[in-house]
Amino acid sequence: MAPGTVCCWLSLLLDTMGNMRSIFSPFLVAPPSGARIRTRLRVDAADERVLRAVGGYLGRLAGTDIATRCRLGRSDDQRADRKRALTVRSSSRWAGALTRTSNDQWQRGWRNLHDARVSLRHAIRVIDRRLAAPVGGRRGRVRGYASGAEHWQKQRRRQVLATSLARVEARIRQGRVSVVRGGRRMFRTRQHLEDAGLTDQQWRQRWDAERWFICADGEADKAWGNETIRVHPDAGWLELKLPAPLAHLANRPHGRYRLSCQVYFTHRGDDWAAQASSGAVRYDISFDSNTTRWYLHASWTRSLVQPMTVQAAVAGGVVAVDLNAGHLDCFVVDRHGNPAGPPVTIPLELDGLPATTRDGRLRLAVTRVLDLAGAAGCGAIAVEALDFADARAVGRETLGRGRRGRRFRRTVAGIPTRRFRDRLVQMAANRGLAVVAVDAGWTSVWGGRYWQAPLQARYPKRKLTRHHAASVVVGRRALGLGARRRPGMLDADRRISVASNCRPGRFTAPARGGHDPPTTRPGGSIKLRKTGSGDRDRRGAQVAQDRSASPVSVDRH
Repeated sequence: MAPGTVCCWLSLLLDTMGNMRSIFSPFLVAPPSGARIRTRLRVDAADERVLRAVGGYLGRLAGTDIATRCRLGRSDDQRADRKRALTVRSSSRWAGALTRTSNDQWQRGWRNLHDARVSLRHAIRVIDRRLAAPVGGRRGRVRGYASGAEHWQKQRRRQVLATSLARVEARIRQGRVSVVRGGRRMFRTRQHLEDAGLTDQQWRQRWDAERWFICADGEADKAWGNETIRVHPDAGWLELKLPAPLAHLANRPHGRYRLSCQVYFTHRGDDWAAQASSGAVRYDISFDSNTTRWYLHASWTRSLVQPMTVQAAVAGGVVAVDLNAGHLDCFVVDRHGNPAGPPVTIPLELDGLPATTRDGRLRLAVTRVLDLAGAAGCGAIAVEALDFADARAVGRETLGRGRRGRRFRRTVAGIPTRRFRDRLVQMAANRGLAVVAVDAGWTSVWGGRYWQAPLQARYPKRKLTRHHAASVVVGRRALGLGARRRPGMLDADRRISVASNCRPGRFTAPARGGHDPPTTRPGGSIKLRKTGSGDRDRRGAQVAQDRSASPVSVDRH
């Protein structure tokens, strides 16, 4: 199966799983509420020794605190008591960051449990509907399994899902949340070191680095936005407040340590400097064990912008984007709903690449979309509101079977829907552009029905697919217009076509745009006929000089 057909198949499948659903109105995607940038720290051996000591010590405190928070469950988190106990062993500000992080991790784990319960219930519901249908037959719109063996295997799978659901529901009733500091994937890699190409020592180093904790929350009323980790925007030095047991490592007064390297942010450095001089800035120091590099992350809350309506955002036209496996298909759609300019295809090959390479290619693709909007003078990007969460949860039951179904599901899972949406919203907000999300239903079907052939006729030297046509439908939905093409749109100049038809022997019927009316479709009950000439009598041919009076003044008998 060609990867490019994934989105149109999935849109058609999601729309035909039940009755025809209504198309929801376009909406503006909220811009990110914060900003985060990163720079490298070129530390020396003494600096690295101090950072490792601080990260390891605070990491052990973080593990103790998250274990305490998980034992409390759904009851009161007792943050004040936990913070008081940690303050004695570190400082008040370090204790505040530790307890806040533990509460956030527990809340995320609690939401994950509820999401898992919804997903399992949905999958069981789909299997039950298909198990109720006869083998090889149908019950209404639900198709049964193809064979008795497959029916029996799905019964077994339902029992496995029911057991998992019972386990999740029991954890929710007990308020028991599991949090793995360092990541569950890294924890499971310990059992497969040969497959990961790691030794036990290498895995231990990466595991310890992931569990370090060097994070300081911002404070608006403190100098340069932070009291625990302080960075001077002009001088470029970094100081951090050492925990009480590590105060002997300080090289500055009041138990502080200053790194020997200079710290500067090249990306959005002016925004960071302005925020540090007037507001709070949070800092995180991390260690990349793969490259053995230290990094400093700065994050802050973005100022609220004036809310905008969809009509105001799309007043200057939109760049419509259709996301597919391996490429983006774009069209510039003006404010009247007409395609302007040639189609644009942006490659997006991400399969089998490292995470950093995938992120770089995704950023490059988003940058090209934003450049296209800037060149066309558009103020918004129109995208489909794709969310494959439900499709992935029940994909084994609804997205095909056998080898072809597995290949199709892998393709669906490889489409970076969430990451593309997040990257697009973040980078568009930096350029002052809005992102408009529209309903993804039937975009490829209607685009291929009403727009693909006329667009191919307009651009005969380019290969247009139904994905390009689907992007036009996406753009028109963002503008509040219908998907169907108005008769005559994208056709040649009618005066030229009429003049060519008047030449002897060159008569051709004028092309019609859009779709045929219901009465002219095959099987229509009403036949078209030429409009009559009224109730006037049909007289013989007359010569203008022989007429005694104007035709309208002649009495009829």
